[in-house]
Amino acid sequence: MIKKAVRAVRVTVMAVGLALGMAGALSAQSAWPVCEFPEPEGPVMLNITIQGADGTQRVLELDRAGLMALPQEEFQTTTIWTQGVQEFRGPRLLRLMECLGVTRGVMRLCARNSYFVEIDVADLRPDGALIAVERNGAPLSVRDKGPLWLMYPFDSDPSFRSETFYAQSIWHLERIGIEP
Repeated sequence: MIKKAVRAVRVTVMAVGLALGMAGALSAQSAWPVCEFPEPEGPVMLNITIQGADGTQRVLELDRAGLMALPQEEFQTTTIWTQGVQEFRGPRLLRLMECLGVTRGVMRLCARNSYFVEIDVADLRPDGALIAVERNGAPLSVRDKGPLWLMYPFDSDPSFRSETFYAQSIWHLERIGIEP
């Protein structure tokens, strides 16, 4: 009799755990992405793949309209690749991660030429990198290191003027992969 009671308790605990786990998975799926993005109608500029801890994979493709649907910010800064003060405009990388519901993990940002950098989501700052879609009021072209260039406000904080942040300023950005 005691063995049957123990087995019934184990089965109940396992069933409750499974139900809670499934509910958590469902709520996580329905909450992604947190922000709404329009379906791409033009050429896809940024492909984002999120690898879940449970092995699931989610993909989001953003065209220019999708990127412009995010809150846009701008700053002026000098860079080691340009002459004089430049104005960059686009969504902050941190804000994009928030819109995707990503709060931890490692991002692998890849350029057209297979150059990549890795950035821990925990290292993102509200005053940090933006995905520049415009420079000096004009869309970035491939000749201008576009159409997407991860840019830091180098002049706003001396800590941004380091090899780490220069290396992370990836141009011709086209993919972001995120792993837990």
